[in-house]
Amino acid sequence: MMHLDRAMNLATANRLMAQGVTIYYPDSCRFDSQVEVGPDTIIEPYVQLLGCTKVGEKSRIASHSVVENTQIGSNVLLRNGCILAESTVADGAKLGPYAHLRPGSHIGQNAHIGNFVETKNVRMGLGSKANHLSYLGDAVIGDGVNIGAGAITCNYDGVHKHTTTIGNNAFIGSDSTLVAPITVGDGAYVAAGSCITETVPPDALAVGRSRQTNIPDWASRKRATRTK
Repeated sequence: MMHLDRAMNLATANRLMAQGVTIYYPDSCRFDSQVEVGPDTIIEPYVQLLGCTKVGEKSRIASHSVVENTQIGSNVLLRNGCILAESTVADGAKLGPYAHLRPGSHIGQNAHIGNFVETKNVRMGLGSKANHLSYLGDAVIGDGVNIGAGAITCNYDGVHKHTTTIGNNAFIGSDSTLVAPITVGDGAYVAAGSCITETVPPDALAVGRSRQTNIPDWASRKRATRTK
């Protein structure tokens, strides 16, 4: 059985290479027989393309990425270690390294899903970006949105899932939590470190954090007590 699996895998790799796909070290990769890849796409070592996955032209799938039942467009870059399942990625998008697209993720044209960003049941608009350390679940995200590092959509109340809607050209500051169901309007800003529980109108700034208090000389007094 192992020899048969290897033979079928290499047969698929050879078919893809005959169609203009570059595959580095085909023996290190896994390709299911239904996989389709467009010409001039590059597949690096230790990639797995599984199920009914389709990849467009002139894309690049970096090492240790696993893609299952997913549609990937042309000129897409998957950096190292990306995990994709039952999702779609439009032309020109850039993912990873170590991005995780769970089922129902739809990443728009020229969008960026970056380092350790996880998505599930999300629609990400044209050119929108979530580049660092975020969880985006059950969200509809417009075009030109910037989502800062550590921002999350709080989609689950313990019983039901709820939707976060973010309008076009909105800006979500780093380490923000958006407690669904909630809407952030077009062009609105959410200040870094905010917990947002109410609708943010278009072009508004939402600040959901306590005011900073500085206590003068507190640190020096604290250090002094440790030396006694």
